[in-house]
Amino acid sequence: MKKAGGYRITLIEGDGVGPEVTAAARRIIEAAGVSVTWDPQLAGTKAVEKYGTPIPDQLIRSIKKNRIALKGPLETRVGEGFRSVNVALRKNFDLYANLRPVRNLPGIKTVFSGVNLIVVRENTEDVYSGIEHQVAPGVVEAVKVITARASKRIARFAFEHARAHGRKRVTAIHKANIMKLSDGLFLASARKVARLYPDVKYDEMIVDNACMQLVLRPGSFDILLLENLYGDIVSDLCAGLVGGLGVVPGANLGTRAAIFEAVHGTAPDIAGKNLANPLATTLSAVMMLEHIGEQAAARRLRQAIDRVLKAGKTLTRDLGGRATTDQMCEAVCASIRS
Repeated sequence: MKKAGGYRITLIEGDGVGPEVTAAARRIIEAAGVSVTWDPQLAGTKAVEKYGTPIPDQLIRSIKKNRIALKGPLETRVGEGFRSVNVALRKNFDLYANLRPVRNLPGIKTVFSGVNLIVVRENTEDVYSGIEHQVAPGVVEAVKVITARASKRIARFAFEHARAHGRKRVTAIHKANIMKLSDGLFLASARKVARLYPDVKYDEMIVDNACMQLVLRPGSFDILLLENLYGDIVSDLCAGLVGGLGVVPGANLGTRAAIFEAVHGTAPDIAGKNLANPLATTLSAVMMLEHIGEQAAARRLRQAIDRVLKAGKTLTRDLGGRATTDQMCEAVCASIRS
């Protein structure tokens, strides 16, 4: 939220490498000339240790007030512990659209060139609704929830995004050949919305075929429209096409708030070692700047990152270099100032 003298933004540093990559993003935003007052809040394990809950009231109040948050990765334990904070925040603030742009970056060698696609993922339902229970010992049932309301809403988002950014095609990804009712409803809803946008081409693809096509000819895709679970999986696949999770940003958008976060996890094996790639979080911050209307600063930041990568002298280990988190951060800052 814009305040006199700058913006006030909720900051969730997160776990593992989260504090390191969010600190780098903050320094880079400052170098870009955007005045931000950060409102630090705890979530996840750290919040449980201090407040006894992974999502304290202070965090909820902060996001409600500021309406914008930058978030580092949070630990989600496998098969145990509290419910995913990421999922809970998306549900709490109805952040129904998960937006993940995926593009080749200069200087990063990958198998494919010409990748420039956008993953639009429904963010509030599907099996991530968290409705599961034990039917009997050794038998667990999880409920997949698909509604026409949510499906139409995310389809409208995809088509509106296409129009606003000069995109030509939306591909709905599904498994309606097997899940005829749930995925069938998602497709029927997408088709209804598609008819309202005759200027944007619409087609459909079964999810397993889509995954194969993505690793054969990813340049043929434009905007991918997916349910929650498929979107979560396919977005990571797409990140692998352009250099990995360290270079792909993400945004969770709704009408009441927006939370920007990198796609990658906490990387506990390198946490605290000054080795993490800060670019995914920084590019998420770039999306945040675009969201709040700081287009010129966002453009300068993108150009600065591209120059650093193209030069190839300051790359973190995941990109084939030896640079530390701080060195990558300083290189981008220097590029902005040059």
